[in-house]
Amino acid sequence: MRDRTAHQVIVAGVIVLTTLLAGTVGYMLIEGWGVVDAFYMTVLSVSTTGFREVHPLSNSGKLLTVAIIIAGVLSIAYLAGRAAQLLIERYILRRRGMDRQIRRLRNHYIVCGYGRMGRHVCTELEAERANYVVIEKDEALLDRLISGGVLYVQGDATNDEALLRAGIEHAKGLITVVSSDPENVYTTLSAKTLNPNVFVVSRALQDETESKLRKAGADRVIKPYEHVGQRMAQLLLRPGIVEFMDTVAHEAGKDIKMEEIIISDESQLVGHSLLDSPIRDELNIIIVVIHRQDGELIYNPSSIVELQAGDHMIAVGDRDNLKRLAEFCV
Repeated sequence: MRDRTAHQVIVAGVIVLTTLLAGTVGYMLIEGWGVVDAFYMTVLSVSTTGFREVHPLSNSGKLLTVAIIIAGVLSIAYLAGRAAQLLIERYILRRRGMDRQIRRLRNHYIVCGYGRMGRHVCTELEAERANYVVIEKDEALLDRLISGGVLYVQGDATNDEALLRAGIEHAKGLITVVSSDPENVYTTLSAKTLNPNVFVVSRALQDETESKLRKAGADRVIKPYEHVGQRMAQLLLRPGIVEFMDTVAHEAGKDIKMEEIIISDESQLVGHSLLDSPIRDELNIIIVVIHRQDGELIYNPSSIVELQAGDHMIAVGDRDNLKRLAEFCV
C-alpha cells in the first residue's frame, strides 16, 4: 500500500513539473516571451496568486492561462492529497509494527514518563541491553522517542489501556516517574492490579507519598532529594567506595560488574556449596550477599554455605563470567 502511494506521489510531482514546463514553453511560443517571463507567468497561474500579467495577453495566451490554472490546481491538489496519504500510511504502518514488537516482548520493563529522570532510566536500560517500553502522554516528547527508535505507547500510564498496550501482563518490572505523586500512586496501583508479580519502582517527590505508594503495591520507593543528599554526603565521606560502586554497577563498558542472579528450581547449583560450585574457582566471582526466600540475608557467605532454589545472589565479577553464572543458575 505504501509503495503504491509513494508511486502516486511521484506521478503527481511529475504532472506538476510537466504543467510548469508546458506552460513556460506555451508562453514562449504563443506570446514570444523570454524564459524568465514565461516561467514566472506559469508559476503565477499554477499558484493562482492573482498578480497582473507580465505582458498583455493575446486570446490564445488567455486560453493557455486558463488551461494552466485548471491543470495546476488539479495537479497540486492531487499531489497534496497523495503526500498527506503517504505520511498517514507511514505513521500507521510504523505504529502497527511497533505494536507487534511490543506484543512479542516477555520479561521486559515499562518506563512510565519520559522526562529528565525517565530518559536517564532508559539510558541505563539500553546500556544493559534490556527490552523496555515507554509510556508517555506528552506529544512534545514523542519526537525524541521516535528519533531514538524507542518502543513507546502514547497514553496516560494511570489508565489500564496504556499499561495493557505496553505489555504489563508479561512485564518483569515497571518504573513510574510521571509528573506528580498522585499519578505515580495510581500508576502503581493499576500496574499491580493487572500484574501482581511485576516489580514496581516508584518515585516520591513528597515524603508523605511513600506510605501511599507502599500501600498501592510499590516494591521500592525512590525519593530523589533524599538519595541525592545521601550520595553527595557519601562522596565527601567515602569517595573510594562510591567510585567502586559506580564502576561495578553503573559504568557501561567496564569489565567488572555487579549483578543480581536468582537460582532456579532446576539449576544444577541447587544443593551444592560455594566450594563445590564453579563460582569461585572457575569463574572467579565474589558472592557478596545471598538473600534466601525466607528473608534471611547471608553477608559474605562462607565456602560451605549450601545454595538453595530461589536464592538471590549479589555477585561481583567479570561481565562474561557473570553471564556464564546466570546460565548455571537457570
